[in-house]
Amino acid sequence: MLFNPTIETMPLPRLRALQNERLRNLVQRVYRQVPWYRHKFDAAGLAPTDIRTVEDLRRLPFTTKNDLRDNYPFGLLATPRTELVRIHASSGTTGKPTVVGYTPADIDLFSEVVARSLAAAGGKPGMILHNAYGYGLFTGGLGLHYGGEKLGMTVVPVSGGMTDRQLLLLRDFGAEMICCTPSYAQTLAEEVNKRGIDLAEFSLRYAVLGAEPWTETMRAYVEQGLSVSATNIYGLSEIIGPGVSQEDVDERGSGSYVWEDHFFPEVVDKNTGEPLPEGREGVLVFTTLTKEAMPLLRYWTNDICSLHYDRGGKRTHIKMSAITGRADDMLIIRGVNLFHTQVEALISDIPELSAHYQLVVTRSGTLDEVEVRVEISELHQQMLEQQHIATHLQRKIKDNIGISMRVTLHAVGDIPRSEGGKLKRILDLRG
Repeated sequence: MLFNPTIETMPLPRLRALQNERLRNLVQRVYRQVPWYRHKFDAAGLAPTDIRTVEDLRRLPFTTKNDLRDNYPFGLLATPRTELVRIHASSGTTGKPTVVGYTPADIDLFSEVVARSLAAAGGKPGMILHNAYGYGLFTGGLGLHYGGEKLGMTVVPVSGGMTDRQLLLLRDFGAEMICCTPSYAQTLAEEVNKRGIDLAEFSLRYAVLGAEPWTETMRAYVEQGLSVSATNIYGLSEIIGPGVSQEDVDERGSGSYVWEDHFFPEVVDKNTGEPLPEGREGVLVFTTLTKEAMPLLRYWTNDICSLHYDRGGKRTHIKMSAITGRADDMLIIRGVNLFHTQVEALISDIPELSAHYQLVVTRSGTLDEVEVRVEISELHQQMLEQQHIATHLQRKIKDNIGISMRVTLHAVGDIPRSEGGKLKRILDLRG
């Protein structure tokens, strides 16, 4: 289902013209109303009139999370603070949070792009949406809530955690769509299996999962365990929140549509910052074309992916691939770049192992070491050949990634589960 067919299927030349027009208005406004950006333009020897099309964006410097912290709390606002109707802040980092403000128009924009996303995921007016994202400063809960209402859905604002209550309400209220993190969907699927719950008691058909990287293996587990079609929703609070991009339920695995009439994406080289061509993997960068309160130019997300146009897709907007990791989460172990999802993919090939794992990084002298803690599946708890399984995974990691890692097998329940929030897959103990 398309929520806004006129925009979602707009021919690319018209879409590009709309982006260029919005970009020209944006740079004029931030230069005039945000002193920090005015200083950035002046330091680069640029005038707002030098930025005419999206091709000119490469001339501008990046905006980073540190820039947001340095201007804490309201230094990057392009509107008076008194015009804000909502403030969100990220809570996933140490030190000062990154603060984002919203005007009424920004809330309308937020609701619009989430409504588009839910429609692409299979949502329809009148459906019950079970929203298990956390409410509060985190943008997930309220973002999905307002978007669901915009689409005409009946929203159940459950928030995260309290799995017993989640399962009770899913059964009794008859929700057809659930929104949560993929790791929490995995937890729910595991609990359904553990308790012997008959999925016929549920009405679930769709799951909209995001806020952390996940793999096709996890998708298959959730889809089977909850009897749903699971799609990825992507966003970050600095840009708007969830709803920056979304997979179509009928095109799962082919990438997520970026709502690029509002958020112009680039992928750039991690080391040089140079824009990369379609299909090449690098760091995802966004320019917010229509936000009022806190517009951002070339925001460096740290997320690693690629961009491509799907000429056979339902929409004309560009697609982004699944996030393979974050540039700041990428581990460099003895000269080799490592993302935890690489290890997850290898674990999924070994049926005796479960999907619950964690990488623990330590340093012995000058040498970094990685331990892979992974649960043995419940069916194989009593197996006498567990050392053989660990050795098999060690060999696969060495052969495919090029790093020797220690593998320790754990009983079911030993590895941390998600209770509704983001799950920490990497435990870095190097100080």
